[in-house]
Amino acid sequence: MKTFANLLKEALVGVEEIFPWDLEEQLAEGRDVLILDIREPYEFNVMHIEDSINVPRGVLESAVEWDYEETEPELAVARDRNIVVVCRSGSRSLLAVATLKMMGFKNIVNLKTGLRGWNEYDLPLVDEAYQPITLEEGDAYLANKVLSEQRKPVDWVDFDH
Repeated sequence: MKTFANLLKEALVGVEEIFPWDLEEQLAEGRDVLILDIREPYEFNVMHIEDSINVPRGVLESAVEWDYEETEPELAVARDRNIVVVCRSGSRSLLAVATLKMMGFKNIVNLKTGLRGWNEYDLPLVDEAYQPITLEEGDAYLANKVLSEQRKPVDWVDFDH
């Protein structure tokens, strides 16, 4: 049985990653970069990188193809465009990049550290009304919030290891 960590490790093999400062530099240079945020709409509405588009990972495969309810025209024509995929931490986006590469996207990279790293590097985020998000607001929202009931029980037996 594969774990989430196993899936991420396998996806890394064929995926290029960049850091927030790399993306900041590309944007400052005026490079044509499509920022694809694959978080859920409620997450995107709270805060996102300005001018990014939101396509949740759950509908990604149909969103990049024509003739589906989820089709996102900007993505359907973007197989040769420079795309940076983002999520909260860089994990969901890593899997999304691996999937999109399988679907023929050529110039696609993952934002390593995700919006957490973007915020920690003090780069701008906006809410759904395009109002700026403070560093502190970003830190509070993007923090890891694993609840006690979500933690592995101390008596858990892992038969795979």
